[in-house]
Amino acid sequence: MKSDAVRTGVQCAPQRSLLHALGMTDEEMKKPLIGIVSSYNEIVPGHMNIDKIVNAVKTGVAMAGGNPIVFPAIAVCDGIAMGHQGMKYSLVTRDLIADSTEAMAIAHAFDALVMVPNCDKNVPGLLMAAARLNIPCIFVSGGPMLAGRVGGHKTSLSSMFEAVGSYNSGKITADELNEYENKVCPSCGSCSGMYTANSMNCLTEVLGMGLRGNGTIPAVYSERIQLAKRAGMKIMELLEKDIKPRDIMTEDAFRNALTMDMALGCSTNSMLHLPAIAHECGIDLNLDIANEISSHTPNLCHLAPAGRTYMEDLNEAGGIYAVMNEINKLGLLNTDLITCTGKTIAENIAGVVNKDPEIIRPVDNPYSTTGGIAVLRGNLAPDGCVVKRSAVAPEMLKHSGPAKVYDCEEDAMAAINGGDIVEGDVVVIRYEGPKGGPGMREMLNPTSAIMGRGLGSTVALITDGRFSGATRGASIGHISPEAAVGGPIALIEEGDMIEIDIPNNTITLMVSDDELAKRRAEWKPRQPKITTGYLARYAKLVSSGAQGAVLN
Repeated sequence: MKSDAVRTGVQCAPQRSLLHALGMTDEEMKKPLIGIVSSYNEIVPGHMNIDKIVNAVKTGVAMAGGNPIVFPAIAVCDGIAMGHQGMKYSLVTRDLIADSTEAMAIAHAFDALVMVPNCDKNVPGLLMAAARLNIPCIFVSGGPMLAGRVGGHKTSLSSMFEAVGSYNSGKITADELNEYENKVCPSCGSCSGMYTANSMNCLTEVLGMGLRGNGTIPAVYSERIQLAKRAGMKIMELLEKDIKPRDIMTEDAFRNALTMDMALGCSTNSMLHLPAIAHECGIDLNLDIANEISSHTPNLCHLAPAGRTYMEDLNEAGGIYAVMNEINKLGLLNTDLITCTGKTIAENIAGVVNKDPEIIRPVDNPYSTTGGIAVLRGNLAPDGCVVKRSAVAPEMLKHSGPAKVYDCEEDAMAAINGGDIVEGDVVVIRYEGPKGGPGMREMLNPTSAIMGRGLGSTVALITDGRFSGATRGASIGHISPEAAVGGPIALIEEGDMIEIDIPNNTITLMVSDDELAKRRAEWKPRQPKITTGYLARYAKLVSSGAQGAVLN
């Protein structure tokens, strides 16, 4: 046991004295030390219930003969951080979470870990830490929020952001806006659509690192507490069998995750996080395979923002295992892989029934015959960019229009709210990438403003930043290389024609090579926006969005 280094033998008497100071008994010290990484805090709605999840995990660990010890992980609420300088601190916490968990786990010689995340960066950050540490680990999230109800219809946070755009354009009243404000987020939990947090919690199930229901059982259900107890018990089995994260998260497991990403229509942020987690496993997850996988993977689910169904509906329909069983009718998954259940994927999904073919479309009646996410390339994005194809209006799958160019999100928002954006435009927001931001802000405010003003079927938006999972429409992010390093997006001028062809996976700046060469010769790097503190250090170390924005 790794914990022998702090609890066994005469040489560990000083360490044991400190464990006694915690109130730990001799009997407890004879048991394996199981770390429980708690993302609980009182500012993130998705994390406010995690104290109860953690207590249930502790119970499960103790029931199975372990010694549970809790330590914390930070968490940022992307919704609260949205639209101001706080959003620069969202993606960057993924690495802080991974690094601090690594430090705590090794410094205190834990034998195994139960990870309790929920929101956007905690799930990938803790998966990165699990891969890096490679000691037995299991995940149990805080669970998704229930959908809100406005005007007799289910709704969610994406509707709230779009309602602001509708109000600003005079489409709804102040009273109607207030009703949205008070009803769209009715409970604790990660926001109720297939946004980034829920995408990553669902993909944790697919990867084999979370038990069935990890991604879909609502936060307020008692079933979530039962799941946490089972995860606490299961970690002791994983420790006994020495099943570690890199045994589970193999290259084939990541291919499974990309396949299910396409079937579910997950957030485009998964295209940042899956490569980063794979990187920690020693696997190069080249996103070129995303389009290859998408080409033969049908999109079976249209959860918000792509449609009007929510995580609670997916749970009732059978959850992630039901979608996996459905998609595997086409033989698209490797089902021989071991998972945190101690069983293979084939054993896990055997006999799981799709209880609602409207929520989970059968493979012979998909929303589309290709996957929910597309990677585009062209002279505007030589290293690629990403769009949530399943959330794009059919008439916008192909679009050509003049560029309206803005060097930060704030300028773009002023233009949208000021009525400067008209039908046919392509809004360009640059210098918001991993280095240029720094921090690669999400752009939910401008995309929601476009939708709220009724321009979602006529206006596209491209950026070297990224999008919330709540974004819908022709919103193309992660343009790589980014503007800050001289990528072609830095060379766009007002009025340049941009051609977007999502079915053919291309994005083209309609400017001659000679003209682009002339502009490149005249281009000069910008001074960094931030020169002190963590963001300045992050900007120096971070790689391209095409590589998962990992730190070099």
